[in-house]
Amino acid sequence: MIFVTLEHILTHISFSIILMVFTIHLMTLLFHENIGLCDSSEKGMIATFFSITGLLVIRWIYSGHFPLSNLYESLIFLSWSFSIIHIISKIKIGNRKNDLSTITAPSAIFMQGFATSGLLTEMHQSAILVPALQSQWLMMHVSMMLLSYAALLCGSLLSVALLVITFRKSIDIFCKGNYLLIKSVLFSEIKYLNEKGGVFKNTSFLSFRNYYKYQLTRRLDYWSFRTISLGFTFLTIGILSGAVWANDTWGSYWNWDPKETWAFITWTIFAIYSHTRTNKNLQDMNSALVASIGFLIIWICYFGINLLGIGLHSYGSFTLT
Repeated sequence: MIFVTLEHILTHISFSIILMVFTIHLMTLLFHENIGLCDSSEKGMIATFFSITGLLVIRWIYSGHFPLSNLYESLIFLSWSFSIIHIISKIKIGNRKNDLSTITAPSAIFMQGFATSGLLTEMHQSAILVPALQSQWLMMHVSMMLLSYAALLCGSLLSVALLVITFRKSIDIFCKGNYLLIKSVLFSEIKYLNEKGGVFKNTSFLSFRNYYKYQLTRRLDYWSFRTISLGFTFLTIGILSGAVWANDTWGSYWNWDPKETWAFITWTIFAIYSHTRTNKNLQDMNSALVASIGFLIIWICYFGINLLGIGLHSYGSFTLT
């Protein structure tokens, strides 16, 4: 009983903290960025990480198995994965601006909010594992898969942001070209503006704005590539460990089960992404487009297949392996 109470308390504490962190991020985005608020959000993410870690450990103790046997537990673990990705990225960059935090904090609150509020209370209960799941491979395989989902989702969302910014930049360039055409017709008016210094001021502002956009797109591309590379490594380890587990349980390394098939499709998509990164002619927009497609594929693999409840990986409603 005491473990259930502690789990309940830690669930609400972690959700409350991550909600405050998300609110702080919104304030820094909509209003002026404040150093004190940014520092508070970083401390909040650390507190969230320890709260969710405590929640998972307590659930592990009283259930007797690693808490990755159903949708509720996997969502909590996915939220934990987003928080640890945030902390690792913060350690790597130090006191510099962390663009990845704009993805990790909202993702963590979305996952945990859906787990605690979007699912039926009965689904929160830990059940005895079916024989097929009573294996040491459970922790290895499922943890690697969920860590890969978290990293790949973060990287894919950054690629989506890169596409949006680049697309808007292209529109600005097109509009600017039309504007210059109109100005060339109104030559006398341009001459007047040159004398007043208006054109030089406008050019200086546009150059600064374009430089800021360039720096932002470079940072987004940097973090997108590194998080996707990390996620792709985890995904490869997860698929290989799953194949070994499948051979122990079902006598075959690969059965073309729907879950396995979509995991292979996900791996193929991000293998293509890795190839586009090695080819200079296919970098940036092409790789970002592939990663954006991968974002949808991940959700089909993680959530969509389990909703259908078909295949060897379906041991019950919303059960994940």
